[in-house]
Amino acid sequence: MRMATLRFDIMKFLQPWILIIATASILKAQGDTHPDDPFGLNETPGIAGVDQTTAEIAATTRKSLVVVTQKGRDGQTAGTGSGFVLSKDGLIATCAHVIGESRPVIIRFENGEEHEVSAIHAWDRNLDLAILKIDAKGLTPLTLAKPDTIQQGSDVIAMGNPQGLEFSVVRGVVSGLRDIEKQSLIQIAIPIEPGNSGGPLLDTAGRVHGLLNMKSAITDNLGFAIPVSSLIRLLDKPNTVPMDKWLTIGQLNPARWQTLMGARWRQRAGRITVVRPGNGFGGRSLCINQRELPPMPYEVAVEVKLDDESGAAGLIFESNGGDKHYGFYPSSGNMRLTRFEGPDVLSWTILEQVSTKAYRPGEWNRIRVRVEKKKITGFVNGEKVLESADAVLRGGKVGLAKFRSTEAEFKRFETGVNIAPNTAPQEMVARLQVHVDKLAEDPGNADAVASLADNAELSRSLLQGKIKQLTKDLNQLEEAAGSVHRRSIQKRLINELEKEEKSSLIFCALLLAKHDNPELDIAAYQEEIDRMADELDRKVEKSTSVQDKVAAIASYLFEDNGYHGSRSDYYNRSNSYLNEVIDDREGIPITLSILFMELADRLDANLKGLGIPGHFVLCYEEDGKRNIIDAFERGKPLTTEETNDIIRSYGGTGKISDYPPSDKRAIIQRMIYNLKGISIEEKDFGSALRYVNLLLAIDPDDAQEHLSRALLHLQNGEGEKAKPDLEWLFEKKPEGIHLGRLRELYNRL
Repeated sequence: MRMATLRFDIMKFLQPWILIIATASILKAQGDTHPDDPFGLNETPGIAGVDQTTAEIAATTRKSLVVVTQKGRDGQTAGTGSGFVLSKDGLIATCAHVIGESRPVIIRFENGEEHEVSAIHAWDRNLDLAILKIDAKGLTPLTLAKPDTIQQGSDVIAMGNPQGLEFSVVRGVVSGLRDIEKQSLIQIAIPIEPGNSGGPLLDTAGRVHGLLNMKSAITDNLGFAIPVSSLIRLLDKPNTVPMDKWLTIGQLNPARWQTLMGARWRQRAGRITVVRPGNGFGGRSLCINQRELPPMPYEVAVEVKLDDESGAAGLIFESNGGDKHYGFYPSSGNMRLTRFEGPDVLSWTILEQVSTKAYRPGEWNRIRVRVEKKKITGFVNGEKVLESADAVLRGGKVGLAKFRSTEAEFKRFETGVNIAPNTAPQEMVARLQVHVDKLAEDPGNADAVASLADNAELSRSLLQGKIKQLTKDLNQLEEAAGSVHRRSIQKRLINELEKEEKSSLIFCALLLAKHDNPELDIAAYQEEIDRMADELDRKVEKSTSVQDKVAAIASYLFEDNGYHGSRSDYYNRSNSYLNEVIDDREGIPITLSILFMELADRLDANLKGLGIPGHFVLCYEEDGKRNIIDAFERGKPLTTEETNDIIRSYGGTGKISDYPPSDKRAIIQRMIYNLKGISIEEKDFGSALRYVNLLLAIDPDDAQEHLSRALLHLQNGEGEKAKPDLEWLFEKKPEGIHLGRLRELYNRL
């Protein structure tokens, strides 16, 4: 069993205990002497302080309860929890684990009204508490009880959203006031389910005594709550983080882009997306590129796709960084050239508007503008569609724009003197088309795949066209296109790894990401890493020791730029794609270490990767001593004993001194093992099979992967495809594999 797989087994076993241990680290409230209402929170109208029935409490508090929704890296709901209103002007209490790390958070009230969280007003991971800020007025806060006034045997009411059942209520009793490892918790005889966390624990007068926090691992009808004293302490000393600082998931790099007029701009895998209306007139929002433009004449281009053709999104140019700029974009199916000279509709001029067959509704369209001193020319998918002699605005920046409620995607933004698309020679297209036709007849034609792999991008385009014509062969042709792409990536990856120590680990890691995402622009991320290295190089003296350089890199990545280890979403594939780690500034030990190593190389600090069981660390030699650092823990130095403890915790043997540095090939293989393990865990056996094929291309003698491939084919009901790998195992007779049982399996096939 590989260590990547071993980690899954251990994490499954430990998961319920991790929550208990984390929650039990709540600091004990001692000597709280707050007045009854130090924050002006206790303004609930009605009968707070008077005993009420459960139905009465439910009726009076429901408008103060909220559903807290955390968005994942893909923009979908990643988790939900509960919360309640703390103040009229928009403070919301919940548990810290409900909001995750660096995630967008939405608050929804009983009446369906939704608000984006505008700031994390206060938070503490040890307390597992968070106070959120939304832009709202006139809310109805719940009354906070005086600290330490709840007693064993008291009747209590829990409210929350268990298992997605929103705004539920249940009555119970305080079964004890516990000190768990010197931490205070309220033990309640109430079942706490996923979704309850963050909801209020109320007494029969409607006062909040705690926040529901976790379900007992001992019995279903037992839970715990965090005392209100901890919440009051947090309110007393807020550590506010605005959401633009909290959100590193898909955050645009401010060195590259400046966003204006609201909306939500994000990036992922080389694409920029925008949702929500801007606050400029007509819902306008801008995303201005910060690169220096070439001298005039110049061109700017981007590929854009709109979710709704009644909307509008595209290019801006000659922008003053504010309200003045030109725009060239599709709008209601037409191509429009406009001039904006101010913030309102009176300063807006439509210079040209044309309908053209060159524009393909609902698809990706490449739009391009050529700007000269006295002329502007617009192109769509390589075809000239309009020309204007307007020269009112000159001397500005370029970028992207969206209007109204449009949701749009952009990719391959480009500027230059002449960026007209290169047209492939007809004879090349004809030659490749022959092989595409062969693949349409026989998707398993290995010769055709090999012939197309040398021109993968054009081949993929031709294959997509064929797919549209032959819908009955859609699945087969898509797989063939993927095979061409993956064969191309496989070839490039092996060629690079054969350079051994002269190979680029960053390039290999990006190739691995492109293996799963053909749209990935590797050059864009190489350029971003170059920019980071240049910025860091200016901060560090050449004569600085390796130790100081390592500290400088850690400070640059984790403090200045918000990179962090992925804890709540560890097994997301995004953490193994280096481009998405850079986009989101979140990763796992091996990907954070690769980025750390690359920056160290640029500073002439020779760091090596060190693959140990269940973890990946970095090491360097200085003054005859081996030093270990942990990129996942923000570049923390590890002692020998701490590292040995990690090895033992994952069932490893020996000491850290027994583990040599990993070469670049081994690092890439380990990344693929991680992706393979995630795929198997998700029962995505098709993806797992592709990773096994890649591993065997790198190391054809890997007996474990020959066995894996055979078993995956069997899992997919492809017994004939499993036979060649089983026969290879019978011939090689590798150690550690029970050949007798495999022979029985082979005979049954």
